[in-house]
Amino acid sequence: MKHRIVVLGAGYAGAYVAGNLARRLSRADTEITVVNAEPDFVQRLRLHQLALGQKVATLQLTDAFAGTGIQLRLARVTAVDPERRVVAVADSGGGGELGYDTLVYALGSHGDNTGLPGAAEYAFDIASRPSALRLRERLERLGEQGNVVIIGDGLTGIETAAEVAESRPDLSVTLIARGELGARLSNAAREHLRRTFARLGVRVLEHTTAEAVEAERVLCADGVVLASDATVWTAGFAVDPIAAEAGLEVTANGRIVVDRTMRSVSHPEVYAVGDAAYAVGDNGRPLPMSCASAGYTGMQAVVAIIGRLTGREVRRTKLLYYGNHISLGRRDGIVQLVDGAGVAKPKYTGGRTAARIKAGIVRTSLWATAHPTFGLPRRRYRVSPQPARV
Repeated sequence: MKHRIVVLGAGYAGAYVAGNLARRLSRADTEITVVNAEPDFVQRLRLHQLALGQKVATLQLTDAFAGTGIQLRLARVTAVDPERRVVAVADSGGGGELGYDTLVYALGSHGDNTGLPGAAEYAFDIASRPSALRLRERLERLGEQGNVVIIGDGLTGIETAAEVAESRPDLSVTLIARGELGARLSNAAREHLRRTFARLGVRVLEHTTAEAVEAERVLCADGVVLASDATVWTAGFAVDPIAAEAGLEVTANGRIVVDRTMRSVSHPEVYAVGDAAYAVGDNGRPLPMSCASAGYTGMQAVVAIIGRLTGREVRRTKLLYYGNHISLGRRDGIVQLVDGAGVAKPKYTGGRTAARIKAGIVRTSLWATAHPTFGLPRRRYRVSPQPARV
């Protein structure tokens, strides 16, 4: 009987793991199924561009997985039963259950607007394609002199503010920052960010906390009231409660606690990758939710699964976080590297060079997803007759 591998989610992490497993494991011994709610691969790194009406390439997962041996199930995951080793799904046909021997949990994260009164009713986020499209529709309806307020000064908020200001110079853009703008950047990079925002006309309210969102305004804790025709919430991300409800060991915010090989510490047949995994990097710090972390955790999971299924050594791959690549519109950006402690290095790369680097990273990630097995033959390992328990 074939060893059944089920991958939940076909984002950056899930598509990477599924493709590499299909490339390196014998089809005669394994069966790989990917479960994803949408038929398209979502370029999450470019959702702020999609929200501004820019053309963002789409990739059909059926095309990406064609000829790889990967089976695609278009369905929404509703539950995981690790005791029975089944996944419950819902689709247009009513749904059902999928059995697994090895489960790769890669359901990612989504915008979390539950912590701010009124945000769920009146704010937009760009953590998913549907929400980005809703913001796009709202911005398209705004005439000149409209006000856009962005809550959150993380990377998503910074990129969104710059994109709105550059694409829609007719709109007034305000960014609410809980602390100092670009606090995690080096001094030089922080000054670059400030100059860029000044050039684009982005107003920044530092050390300010949003207290509530209403239909046409944002209320701040210090009493400031901002008129807003479109409020964008970028200050929080959350994971689905499915893992916690399944009884897997999770953190307080629902991320699956994994060992150094990305295996669940409570259920060894389950691996978690990407935003859904709470993984500690080589520097002793938890890896942040990011595309880069998706790649590193995915790589480690692939190596571990293959090692255990084939009876080979389970080696450790690198779990690093090198830094941030930030787009500031289409012609500017910042690439900020960090040291082993996660502190920004003094030097940075900015301007058009940084913008080209970011664009190259985005193109590479899309190409890798479109070619999940890299289009190259590779020796496929046979699964051991009695593989080690994964």
